[in-house]
Amino acid sequence: MALLEVEDLKTYYFTLRGPVRAVDGVTLQLERGEVLGIAGESGCGKSTLAWSILGMVPPPGRIVSGRLVVDGIDITKLSEEELRAKIRWKKVSMIFQGAMNSLNPVYTAGAQIEEVLTYHARMSKLEARKRVYELLESVGLDRSIANRYPHELSGGQKQRVVIAMALALEPDIVIADEPTTALDVVVQAQILNLMKRLQREKGISIILITHDLAVIAEMADRVAIMYAGKIVEYGGSEQIFYKPRHPYTYLLMKAVPKLRGPKESLIYIPGQPPDLINPPRGCRFAPRCPYAMEICKEDPPEFTPEKGHMSACWLERTPEKIKYS
Repeated sequence: MALLEVEDLKTYYFTLRGPVRAVDGVTLQLERGEVLGIAGESGCGKSTLAWSILGMVPPPGRIVSGRLVVDGIDITKLSEEELRAKIRWKKVSMIFQGAMNSLNPVYTAGAQIEEVLTYHARMSKLEARKRVYELLESVGLDRSIANRYPHELSGGQKQRVVIAMALALEPDIVIADEPTTALDVVVQAQILNLMKRLQREKGISIILITHDLAVIAEMADRVAIMYAGKIVEYGGSEQIFYKPRHPYTYLLMKAVPKLRGPKESLIYIPGQPPDLINPPRGCRFAPRCPYAMEICKEDPPEFTPEKGHMSACWLERTPEKIKYS
């Protein structure tokens, strides 16, 4: 059994204009010790998927249907009290997007990590402080950081504090939502190397959510490409990057400049993501897809039956599949 199984998950935000289908029928798995990268444009549902796995979808959103099984426990059937006691921080924790805004400015870094330990692990103040020092040192920070307030820390130090907090109770799964946002390239490299080391040493599974395809290529074992609330392609990292099978994945790759090789004109994806209150009837990418056929506009495609590398695209069912290069 996979450590995490997401089956036909639907999470909607209910507004006066109608439900926003932020996550609409997502299915994926996460194995023990694996890094799963989730990529896509802003507004495609990546962060909502992360909040759903934690059971913390902000209002007016809620999980409408589907299953979320974490280590054999279907969290959609748990109460808020059971989620706090059994799942959050212990089974699943999260490195929140934008460490600069996720730390409380009126508490020291050490006090914020201590709160996790005293509330969830029932540690004494002395035990919690000792554990805080161990956690800070494990992420490459001096123990003196425990007595500093967030405004006294650099961006990289804040991000490391948030990572230490996420690892406090040694969870099985860590969700990293844009962990390198607003950091310069040197600090980005330090944070990614830190995450790789911790993943290797502690055997944790990581869900890495980012816009940066280079980060996905560096870290992920498997990749899920999201568009308009759905997974459109899912497979191994090398398969996704070297042999994309969905037009959206291909166009995302072509929009990234290359450091080596012949110079090529960058390709951009025209238009914008659809309104998720009234999404297109067929494939949600069809209005922007240069390869769209009539069937794409009428019927939503299903995943191809192959295991390992799947794509939800009608082009996969045509006699001559398009060869992206």
